[in-house]
Amino acid sequence: MNSQKSWILCCFFNFLIACVFGLLMRFMYLFPLDFLNYSFLLHAHSHVAMLGWVYMIVYVLVVHFFIPKEKSQRPIYNRLFWLTEFSVIGMMIAFPIQGYALFSIVFSTMHILLSYVFCRLVWKDCLRDKSPSQRLLSVSILFMVLSTLGVWCLGPAVSTLGKQSAFYQIAIQFFLHFQFNGWFILAILALFLKQFQNKIDEVKFKKFYFLMVVSTLLTVCFPVRWFIENDVLSYINVLGVLIQLGAFIYFYKMLQPQISHFKSTLDKTTKMVYGLALCSLFLKVGIQLLTLFPNLAEVSHQIRNFVIGFIHLTTLGIITGFLFGILLQNKMLSADSSILKIGVKCFISGYIFTEVLLFLQGWFFFFGEGAIPGYFQSILILSILLVLGLVLIMASLVNFHSNNFNK
Repeated sequence: MNSQKSWILCCFFNFLIACVFGLLMRFMYLFPLDFLNYSFLLHAHSHVAMLGWVYMIVYVLVVHFFIPKEKSQRPIYNRLFWLTEFSVIGMMIAFPIQGYALFSIVFSTMHILLSYVFCRLVWKDCLRDKSPSQRLLSVSILFMVLSTLGVWCLGPAVSTLGKQSAFYQIAIQFFLHFQFNGWFILAILALFLKQFQNKIDEVKFKKFYFLMVVSTLLTVCFPVRWFIENDVLSYINVLGVLIQLGAFIYFYKMLQPQISHFKSTLDKTTKMVYGLALCSLFLKVGIQLLTLFPNLAEVSHQIRNFVIGFIHLTTLGIITGFLFGILLQNKMLSADSSILKIGVKCFISGYIFTEVLLFLQGWFFFFGEGAIPGYFQSILILSILLVLGLVLIMASLVNFHSNNFNK
């Protein structure tokens, strides 16, 4: 119980640091700080958010829900967690100081190697029950390993063709695509389906599962096309996006009979967070459908506001939304705490307002309207809500000495 509680606190600490880095970046647009390098801070923000928050909290929940109790309490899981956290703290310190250089590369490489150990352990210790959630988890782990091929290509890409080369850029996009769309989203959906106690329609699940895996493999062509001019890649992506739409239609149909019963078991805060996650998920599918129009596909990665908005939609809306929901539903966060309720509302408001502003500014640029008046000031103030929300959630966690943690 205690080790899991300290694990969760540690994940939230990483999340808070990542958010503070993000806030600093928005602050630097208005008040440049000579002692900080913006692009170094950007690397720190993205690495700590991805590998310190999302990866680590997925680690905690996978161990909690998928590993039988007698196995999950072995010292190896605790040791592996803290070793991985050591690599995250290394990145937290090294990236803002030196950007991509010796120490940050050492710590990021260490994180990848430790993630292989985690994959091996889960693969070995998981109950092989072939349930829907189990199958989603298995394929998400395969995608995680696949994504790291992109990282191993970075060294050869730099030494042979340089950082500006298409090969280097594609290697990064390959890693990010399969991390987010393969490993993270499928692992989160596996954890979400686990909450339904396996009352899932097997036929609909099989269709969802098959279509989801195929679309994840095909849509990697979208970022690749930014660096290689080829119409075939566009057609493959169109097919992938349409298949993804089909996958989520089956996802909806599969959960539809369960939803009203599921909702009746949840408190207000948990319902709100899950609602946010599901809305963000369908929004993401909708936005990807818009990239079927060639001119929108073109600007989707050229207008920075769209890129950041989309990344935040995935990380803060979908991934963090589902994670908060699962933590609340299973009393790993105290849904009764008034501090927590205020914290969650603060966080959600910060997320929604900053997203609206990011996409709005993106559309202004798209239509050649220039900057929204007071844009940087507004987004800085609204970003404070995200940090404040996390501080309150952490405060409620520290206060939360409950014994509800036993499986």
